[in-house]
Amino acid sequence: MQSNDPITAAITVSQLNRRVKNLVEQGMARLWIEGEISNLSRPASGHIYLTLKDDTAQVSAAWFRQRQRGPAVGFKNGDRVLAFGRVSIYEARGNYQLIIEELEPAGEGVLKRRFDALKLKLANEGLFDDDRKRVLPALPNRIGIITSPSGAAVRDILSILKRRFPAVPVIIYPAAVQGDAAPGELIAALSTAISRDECDVLIMGRGGGSLEDLWAFNDEQLARAIVDCPIPIVSAVGHEVDFTIADFVADVRAATPSGAAEIVVPNQDDWLRHIAVFATRIARVGQRALEDRAQELDWLGKRLLAGSPAATLRRQRDSLRENNGRLRSAMRQQLLQQTNRLQETRSELMQLSPALLVQRSIGRLATLRQRLSGTVQNTLSDTSHKIALLGRALNSVSPLATLDRGYAIVKREDDGKVVMRATDLKSGDDIRAHLASGELIATVKKVLADE
Repeated sequence: MQSNDPITAAITVSQLNRRVKNLVEQGMARLWIEGEISNLSRPASGHIYLTLKDDTAQVSAAWFRQRQRGPAVGFKNGDRVLAFGRVSIYEARGNYQLIIEELEPAGEGVLKRRFDALKLKLANEGLFDDDRKRVLPALPNRIGIITSPSGAAVRDILSILKRRFPAVPVIIYPAAVQGDAAPGELIAALSTAISRDECDVLIMGRGGGSLEDLWAFNDEQLARAIVDCPIPIVSAVGHEVDFTIADFVADVRAATPSGAAEIVVPNQDDWLRHIAVFATRIARVGQRALEDRAQELDWLGKRLLAGSPAATLRRQRDSLRENNGRLRSAMRQQLLQQTNRLQETRSELMQLSPALLVQRSIGRLATLRQRLSGTVQNTLSDTSHKIALLGRALNSVSPLATLDRGYAIVKREDDGKVVMRATDLKSGDDIRAHLASGELIATVKKVLADE
């Protein structure tokens, strides 16, 4: 039972300090405290004792050796730091103090936690997922660069682009890349690039720097603007070891601005070599086709010669020579045997005279030559006519011929898509009509659908 005597109910100073210590330690969770270091002391024990202060108050703190991580010796009086730990009571003196578990510079520590929190938030929303990122064009028609026009990064990018593929034009969208106004200017430049829709790929970035220097690229609104951009974006912020939120949400992250230039365009020399290879292959295919046609033409020519009147005439002449020899032999035999019938035989011989047959053959030969010439002319005329018909047929399906007959190709002005049906448009839409000569830009006044 507890005594009511004030003397017997008293406790010692040590007991009081112990009770207060238990109340403080159990009643307060670990917390972060920001302040300026003063009265920094490093005794031989390896522990660090210091005072954290602000403009109106101060608190003692102890950072024991077993809790120290990293370059603890780098802190000095006057440094503004973030200390994480628990509040306790030093029983021997009755002073309350902060027992430090982590100590870090105030600026980078806050920014690092803000960076990690935003990174986790956007990752949970799926903004870093690879399946939502766009593929860069193999060879862009035009490249946009969003950066400071006076920085070293833009000079590096332009130098690499000129060396790799100088034919690709570049547009610079100027914006601040450091300071409080930088995120807004970067978003505005990105909005300009989207509205003008003149680039196939964008490079956004700057050169290296501290975490504070690169902080504009950790802005949440800028990250969401990058995600919503319909143009593929390459993020090129800082050096290879630097990472920003823009790197994670961009379609491609380049280690440096120069690396971004290497990514967005191919090597011109490689493309020229590929083109030369393809040209050689096409020439070989064409040469083989010509050789095949020439061989076919030779084969047809041989067939034509084999059946020509000249060949027939040669065969008939050979046959005539053979018959003439046989006839002469028979005549000699008949002459010896039938001397009495010489006159009659002579008369018959005149009728079968080779000279007469030759004259007739010569006449037939002239006729056959005339027929051959007519046949060749007719064949050439028919072939020319067929080629003309094929040319007219090919011209009739040409899109240019269609335009020459009064037709037009109608496209949407905003996205360039060909309009197939009237219902693809609505009143007020801008259209571009391609005619046989020139183009028309017009606005749809009324849409009439087919009944």
